Amino acid sequence: MKKLLGLTIAMLVMVLAACSGESASEDSTQSDDEKLTVTTTIGQIADGVKNIGGDKVEVISLMGPGTDPHLYKATQGDIAKFEEADVIFYNGLHLEGKILEVLEKMNADKPTYAIAENVSEGELLEDAEDRSAADPHVWFDIDLWKQALKKIEEGLIEADPDNQAFYEENAQKYYAELDDLKEFAAEEMSSIPEDQRVLVTAHDAFGYFGNAYDMEVMGLQGISTESEYGLGDVQSLVDTLTDREIKAVFVESSISEKSINAVIEGAKDKGHTVTIGGELFSDAMGEEGTEEGTYIGMYRHNVETIADALK
Repeated sequence: MKKLLGLTIAMLVMVLAACSGESASEDSTQSDDEKLTVTTTIGQIADGVKNIGGDKVEVISLMGPGTDPHLYKATQGDIAKFEEADVIFYNGLHLEGKILEVLEKMNADKPTYAIAENVSEGELLEDAEDRSAADPHVWFDIDLWKQALKKIEEGLIEADPDNQAFYEENAQKYYAELDDLKEFAAEEMSSIPEDQRVLVTAHDAFGYFGNAYDMEVMGLQGISTESEYGLGDVQSLVDTLTDREIKAVFVESSISEKSINAVIEGAKDKGHTVTIGGELFSDAMGEEGTEEGTYIGMYRHNVETIADALK
């Protein structure tokens, strides 16, 4: 009887130990599977986090296709997404001016990074309307964008140091893809006749792009879409297009076509035909699940659209 009781107790201990081991194993697996929750503002940043963070991150982007970050105002739902995030990445340089106060508040509570402010100050372009401010559209110069992305890499490692090697490897792979993209863009832009390398858009978002590929850039509005334009601005642009026989202007996915149409009509009145060369992605990317819904796909689309229209 004592032997039977002892055997029963021994078996019970083994079962409990096995259950305990399973439980510990399950807890460990759950911990390994935990993802960083990352909230971003614009899609370009979200895409960078996805490429560097891979399957270690869950990314929430506030501003989808067609959204103008200059005018964007945070909703209660957005604030909840900020509060639930482990890490927040935004562009900075006043791109998201309407929600800057919210972002600064979040910075007091959790890691919050303005990635464009990682770009060397001497490489930033001035805002022509406010020389104390910088042009925030740094993603249009791939070399500068890599500097900004480095802040994402560092921020993810800071939040999740156990996966440092993973983030570094992903980042290096992505930077190499961006180098290939830069080479493609340079080749395409060089195929445009020099006298036609004039990029005219609704607002002045492409300054860095112009610098990178030796193109003259003109926007009807200033760097921010909050800037106003008048008849004098329209007429000045019309005169330039007519005098230099520029054949195409471009609309932007996040801005109304109204201003560009006024330029086209003004040129027509002066006997010069200007067409819309296509739609460019400036402050917002394309629909999720499409090529243009990624940074590389968006950039390639812009390059091909500009080159096809101006050659």
